[in-house]
Amino acid sequence: MLQKIIGRKEEQKTLQDCYESNKPEFVAVYGRRRIGKTFLVKQFFKEKFDFYFTGAYQATKKDQLFNFKMTLESYSGVKRKTPQTWLEAFFQLKDYLASLGERRKVVFIDELPWFDTPRSNFISAIELFWNQWASDQNLMLVVCGSATSWMVNKLLGDKGGLHNRVTRSIYLAPFSLGETEEFLQNNHIVFNRHQTVECYMMLGGTPYYLNMLKTHLSLAQNINKLFFEENGELRREFDFLFRSLFKDSRNYRKVVEILSQKAKGLTRQDIIRECKIPDNGGLSEVLDDLCNCDFIRRYYPINKKQRDAVYQLTDLFSLFHLRYIKNSTGMDDTFWTDTIDSPSHRAWCGYAFEQVCLHHIRQIKRALGIEGVQASICSWSAPASVDSEGKKREGAQIDLVIDRRDQTINLCEMKFSMKPFEITPSYLEHIIYRRELFRETTGTSKALHLTFVTTYGVARNAQYGMIQSEITMDDLFKQ
Repeated sequence: MLQKIIGRKEEQKTLQDCYESNKPEFVAVYGRRRIGKTFLVKQFFKEKFDFYFTGAYQATKKDQLFNFKMTLESYSGVKRKTPQTWLEAFFQLKDYLASLGERRKVVFIDELPWFDTPRSNFISAIELFWNQWASDQNLMLVVCGSATSWMVNKLLGDKGGLHNRVTRSIYLAPFSLGETEEFLQNNHIVFNRHQTVECYMMLGGTPYYLNMLKTHLSLAQNINKLFFEENGELRREFDFLFRSLFKDSRNYRKVVEILSQKAKGLTRQDIIRECKIPDNGGLSEVLDDLCNCDFIRRYYPINKKQRDAVYQLTDLFSLFHLRYIKNSTGMDDTFWTDTIDSPSHRAWCGYAFEQVCLHHIRQIKRALGIEGVQASICSWSAPASVDSEGKKREGAQIDLVIDRRDQTINLCEMKFSMKPFEITPSYLEHIIYRRELFRETTGTSKALHLTFVTTYGVARNAQYGMIQSEITMDDLFKQ
C-alpha cells in the first residue's frame, strides 16, 4: 500500500538523481532501526523492483539462501535449485537480471547486515557480484541496514573489494520537530506544539514509534498504553533495539545505562572507570558505533583538546526508557497520567528539552540569523574553587555554547515551561555570574550574548532587557 513520504526531501532527490543517472549506482541507505529506511525506498519506487529481497533476523545461512531462492523464483517465474553458497546465489541473480535486457533495473536488498552470518562469505559474494558484473550494467543496486555500525565499518569503510564501490550513501536521521508535526497531522493525531515537543522527548523523531499513537487518546494516555501497561508495545523495545543493532550488546548497554545517570556526560576515562571496560580498541568501537547510531554525541568543551571529549546520551527514547521503564515492575498502568505534574516529571522535562534543543542546532542558528556563519557548538563548565583571598567560588556550567566566527558567543539557557519563562532578579544575578566566570576562565574577548531557548518565550519584566536574544519552540519547528 503506497503512503505519503513525510520529509526526506534531500534523500528523495538523491534517489531520483541516482535512478536517472543512466550509469551503475550502488546506493547504501543506513540509519538506526525503526527510522523508516525500508519505507522510504519502497514508497519512492512505488514498490516496483526488478528484485527485492530482505534478510531475516538471526536466521541461518541455509534459511536465508532458501528464502533467496523462493524470492528469485517469484520474480523470474523460473524454478531454481536452492543455492548452497552466496556466490552461487548472486550468480543466479546475475543470470536473471541479464535476461531483462538493457533497460534500467532496480535491485533492493534490505537488512544487508543480517546476511553476514559467521563463515557465510556474504561480503565476498556481493563484492564479486558488483565488481565482476553489476558495475558495468544499467543497474541501480540499493542496500539498507539497521545495524549502522556494520554499514559504516563493513560496507562504507571496507578496505577490500568493496572499497569506494558505494556510489551514494544516504544517512537517514530521525525526524525533526517540524517533520514530526507533519507526520502526526498526516495520521490525524491532534496535539498542540507543547504536546508535540513532549511527545518528541519520549519517542524522539522515530516514525515507527510515532505511528503507534492512537487518534482517540491524549498524549499521556498514549504513553500509558505504549509503555506502562503490562503488554505495552514499547515496554520491551529497548532490549530488542540493542540486540538487533549490535552482535554483542553488553558493553553498548553498559555505556548507555551509565550515561543515562550522568546528565552532563562523561569523558572516556570516566566511562572506563564507571563501566569497568578495558581501555582498548573495543571501547573505541563501542563509542564510535553509539555515535553513528545516534545514541550518544561526542562533544568538546570550549578550549579543550580532543582527548578531553565528553560523551553524552542524547537518544530521547533511551533516556525515557532508562529513567522510567527499566525498573518499573509493578508500576500502575496509569503512571504517566498520575505523575504528569510531579516534581520528578518537571525535572525530566527540563533535561529532555535541553536534548531536544541540541537536536535542533540548525533551527536555533536560523532563528538567531546566523545560519551562514561558521560556528562551533560546545559546552563549558568550571568547577567550584577558592580564590586567592580564600573565598569560595561556585562552579557553573553552560550546556549550549555557540562560538561564532563573527566575534560573538551565544550562551544559551534552555527552559521548558507551560507559560512564558520569567527571569527573576536572583536568576538574572545567577546568569550574569556565569557569563562573567565564562569570560574570565576562557579569556575570550568576544561579545557574550545571553540567549534563551524556551517554549513560550521570556516574560517581559524588568529583567528581560538584560538578555540579547530569545528563541521559542515555534522556531524549532521550522524546517
